Amino acid sequence: MSGLPSLSEKLEKFLTLLRADDDKLETLKPQIVNVLQDIVEIILQDVMLDGHLVMEHLRLNTRERGQRFVNIDTYFTVNKSVKEKVIRLHLLLTVKESAINVPQNLDARRRITFFANSLFMNMPKAPKVRNMLSFSVLTPYYREAVRYSFEELNEENEDGISILFYLRKIYPDEWHNFHQRLKDLKVENEEDKNDFKTQWASYRGQTLFRTVRGMMYYREALILQCFLEYAGDNAIFSGFRTTDLQDKDKKELFEYAQALADLKFTYVVSCQVYGAQKKSKNPKDRSCYNNILGLIYSALRVAYIDEVEEAKEGKSQKVYYSVLVKGGEKYDEEVYRIKLPGSPVEIGEGKPENQNHAIIFTRGEALQTIDMNQDNYYEEAFKMRNVLEEFRKDHSGRRRPTILGLREHIFTGSVSSLAWFMSNQETSFVTIGQRILANPLRVRFHYGHPDIFDRIFHLTRGGISKASKVINLSEDIFSGFNSTLRNGFITHHEYIQVGKGRDVGMNQISLFEAKVANGNGEQTLSRDVYRLGRRFDFFRMLSFYFTTVGFYFSSMITVLTVYVFLYGRVYMVLSGVERELLQSPIMQQSKALEQALATQSVVQLGLLLVLPMVMEIGLEKGFRTALGDFIIMQLQLASVFFTFQLGTKAHYYGRTLLHGGSKYRPTGRGFVVFHAKFADNYRMYSRSHFVKGLEILILLIVYEVYGESYRSSLYLFITFSMWFLAISWLFAPFLFNPSGFDWQKTVDDWTDWKRWMGNRGGIGIQSEKSWESWWDEENEHLKYSNIRGKLLEIILACRFFIYQYGIVYHLDIAHHSRNLWVYGLSWVVLVIVLIVLKMVSMGRRRFGTDFQLMFRILKALLFLGFVSVMTVLFVVCGLTISDLFAALLAFMPTGWALILIAQACRGCLKGARLWDSVKELSRAYEYVMGLLIFMPIATLSWFPFVSEFQTRLLFNQAFSRGLQISMILAGKRDTDKTDKVE
Repeated sequence: MSGLPSLSEKLEKFLTLLRADDDKLETLKPQIVNVLQDIVEIILQDVMLDGHLVMEHLRLNTRERGQRFVNIDTYFTVNKSVKEKVIRLHLLLTVKESAINVPQNLDARRRITFFANSLFMNMPKAPKVRNMLSFSVLTPYYREAVRYSFEELNEENEDGISILFYLRKIYPDEWHNFHQRLKDLKVENEEDKNDFKTQWASYRGQTLFRTVRGMMYYREALILQCFLEYAGDNAIFSGFRTTDLQDKDKKELFEYAQALADLKFTYVVSCQVYGAQKKSKNPKDRSCYNNILGLIYSALRVAYIDEVEEAKEGKSQKVYYSVLVKGGEKYDEEVYRIKLPGSPVEIGEGKPENQNHAIIFTRGEALQTIDMNQDNYYEEAFKMRNVLEEFRKDHSGRRRPTILGLREHIFTGSVSSLAWFMSNQETSFVTIGQRILANPLRVRFHYGHPDIFDRIFHLTRGGISKASKVINLSEDIFSGFNSTLRNGFITHHEYIQVGKGRDVGMNQISLFEAKVANGNGEQTLSRDVYRLGRRFDFFRMLSFYFTTVGFYFSSMITVLTVYVFLYGRVYMVLSGVERELLQSPIMQQSKALEQALATQSVVQLGLLLVLPMVMEIGLEKGFRTALGDFIIMQLQLASVFFTFQLGTKAHYYGRTLLHGGSKYRPTGRGFVVFHAKFADNYRMYSRSHFVKGLEILILLIVYEVYGESYRSSLYLFITFSMWFLAISWLFAPFLFNPSGFDWQKTVDDWTDWKRWMGNRGGIGIQSEKSWESWWDEENEHLKYSNIRGKLLEIILACRFFIYQYGIVYHLDIAHHSRNLWVYGLSWVVLVIVLIVLKMVSMGRRRFGTDFQLMFRILKALLFLGFVSVMTVLFVVCGLTISDLFAALLAFMPTGWALILIAQACRGCLKGARLWDSVKELSRAYEYVMGLLIFMPIATLSWFPFVSEFQTRLLFNQAFSRGLQISMILAGKRDTDKTDKVE
C-alpha cells in the first residue's frame, strides 16, 4: 500500500497530459510514454508482491526489444466520450484539492449541496419510465414579461442604470462564464450576441421564458433516464450527448425515449389573452405573442380563450372558445377547440379561471401547478419519478395522498436587502412551517406553486381552483380546503425543490401582502373555514386557526391593542384619573401592571416571530450562520421592515372584514432599480400607514405632554415599541426606497406631489394624475359596504373626539373650569373655523379668476377679523401660545373624524355642495399630512452622507455579490474604472 501515493501522482500526471488539446498530443507523446513506463514500474515493483517475476516473464516472451509504449496511439482521446471519462477520472483523483474545485458560484454550491443531501433522504424507489405515473404541468399566464428584448435590457432609467448593467453587477461570475461560452461557441455576429444576451438576462429574471426552460427539464430528464434503462453498455459508455444518430439502432432508441417521455409528460401554458395578442397591432402585445410562439415546441402546449363574433338568428354575438395549440408546420397548430358558455373572466377571478379553462387539456394521473415566476433545476427533475410514487403508497396507515406538497427555494434573495428579508421569511414558511403543518398537525393545505395534485381526484371534485369572484381571491388555499373537506390527504416532501421568485421592492412587497391579507379576510368570511372549524377536533382546530386566518387576525388584534392601550392611557391622563390613582398609597406600593407591560414589549417588537426563521437557517446552514444572518438583518433594519408590513396586514385584513370588496392586485415581477416618487408612496400608504402612524404619534405626544404626573424607569420599555411602530409606519417606505434621501430627487418629488394634489379629477382621469380621482378610488369600498360595516366605521371614527373633549379643559383660557359649556364653546369655535375655510374656498372659486380684487378684499377682511379676535383672546381671555398648539392637537383629529363619518354616510348626504365641502376639507388635511411626512425627509436630504448610507443599507446583500450600485445611484460612477473592472 505504500506505493499507492506515488502511483496516484503518476496517474494524475498521465491524465493531465491526456487532457491537453488535440494539436499538442504529438509533442507530448514522449512525456506520455515516460509516465506510462513509470506507472508500470511502480505497479510491478512497488505494489505487486511478485512483480519482478512478471517482468522477467514478459522479457522472456517478448520478441521485440527496446523501450515500451513507443508506438502507442495518443489520438484515442479525440473521441469526445473518452475525453469526458478522462476528465471525470482526473477529477476523482484530484478531489483532495477541494478548495480549487468547489464552484465559485454560490447558487451552484447550494444546488449541489441540496442534491447530494437529498439522496440520503427517505424517498420511494423510482420505477422504470414506462411504469411511472404520467403527469402534466400547468402554468397560468396573463401579460407578464415573457422574454426581455434587447432594447428593454439597455434602456436606462433616470439614474443611468439599465437592467443588463444591473444584472451584470449582481451576477459577475455568471456574466464572465457567459462571455466564455460565447467564445467557445465562436459567436461573432452582433445580432446573435444580442440574442444570447437577452436569453441570459431572461433566465435571471422572473419571466415565462425562465419558467418554461425549467419545466422542460422534466422531459430532458425522462429522455435520459429512458435511454439509460434501454441502452446497452456500449451506448452508455460512449455517452448520451455523443450518441451517433446516424447509427440506426441508436437513433431508434433515442426516438423511443423521446416518444415515451412525451407520453409521460405534458406541459400546458394557459396564456389567457394569447388570442387577443395575436390579433392586436400593439407592439408590446405582438412582442409577447412572438415570444410565446418561440417557446412552443415538443411537449409544450398553449391554451387560450378565443373571442369570436358569430351570427345567430341574424344577430351578432360574442362566442368564447377554449383553444389548445401546439408547434407544427403552422407554428401554432390548433389541436382542440371547446365552446364555453360565456367569458370565464366574468364568472370568477382571472388566475383561477385561467387554470380552470385549460385543465381539460392536461393529461395523466398527476398535475403540477406552477406559477409563471418559478424555475426548475435539471438535477431535481430526475427525482420526479420518486415523488409521483407517493401517490401509490399509504402514509402512516392512512389513505393515499391527494396533494403532494413540495419545497420551494426563493432565488431572488440576492437582489436587495428587502428581497433577502422576504427570502428568509418565505424559506422558514415553506420548509419548517410546512413540515410541521403536514406532520404532526395534519392541517397543511395547498399554499400554491409547486404542489402536485391527484388529477383524477380533483377533476371529479370541482377542479383545482375555486373561482367565485371576491370570496375566492386566494384560490390556492381553497383547493386545499376542498381536498380536505372531501376526505383528501395532503403531505409535504423535502427531498425535491422547485425555484420560486418573490417581490423585491418595497411597493411590490406591500401589494403582495395587501393581496394576501385581503384573501385571508375573505377566507374568514367563507363557508369553507366555517365547515373545517366545525369538523376538526379541538387541537386540529387550533392548529388550523393559527395556520390560516389566525395569523392575520392576531396581527390585527396586536395593532388594535396598541390603540386601546394608548387611548385608555390618554383618557386617564386627560381626565385626571391617572393622577388620582398614582397619588393613592395603594398604587404606589404596586408595580405589577408596569412590569407586565414592560415584559410584553419584547413580544410587541416581534422578536418571537423571527424564531422560526432563525431555527430554519440554523438547521439548513448551522446556528452560527443563523445568528450572523439575524444580526446582519437587524443592522439592515429588518425590524423596521417587518413592523411596517404588520401595518399592511392589519389594515387590509380589517378593511376586508368591515366592508369586503377585496380585489386582485398585480405586484409586478421586474427589478426595482428606480426611485419611487413621493406621490406614489403617498397614494399607496396614506390610509394604511401614514394616517395611523400620525394618529399613534399624536397619542404619544398627548400622553407625553399631559402625563407629567407619572414617570418611572419602566416608562421607556412601555412606550418604546409604540414610538418605534409609529416611526416605522411613517418613514419605512422612504428608507427602503432607492435614492430616497437624494436632495435633487426630493425636490422633484415635492413638485410632482403638489401638481398631483392640485389636479382636479373627472371621468377617465387616472388616480396617478389627480388627487381627486385617487380619493374617490380609495373610498370606493364604502359604496358597496353594508349597514353593519358603515355603522362600525362611524363608531370607530368617534375615537377622534376624545382629543377635543380632553384637551380643551386643559387650556389656560379655560381657567381650570370643568363646566360643559367649555366643551360646547369649543364646538362653536370649530364650526366658525370651518365656515371661514368654506368662505375662502367659495371666494376662490367665484372671484379667484374674474374678480381677483374682490377675492383679495375678502381675504383681507378675514385676516383683520382673525387678528382682532386673537388680540381680544390674548388680552382679555388669557389665551397663551401653548393654547394654540394644544388647540391644533384638539381640533385636527375632530375634523378628520367628521371627514370619516361623512365618507361613511356618503349615500345619506344630500346636495353636491355638502359633499364638495367634505372633499375640500379632506384635501386640506391630506396636504398638511403630506407636509408633515415630507419635512423630515427633506431635512435628512440636506446631508449627502444620509443618501449614501441609505443606498448601501438597501443594497448591502447585493454588495456581497459584487454590486456597486450605491455609487451609481449616488451619481459617482467612474466610467474609466468601471470599464477597467469589466
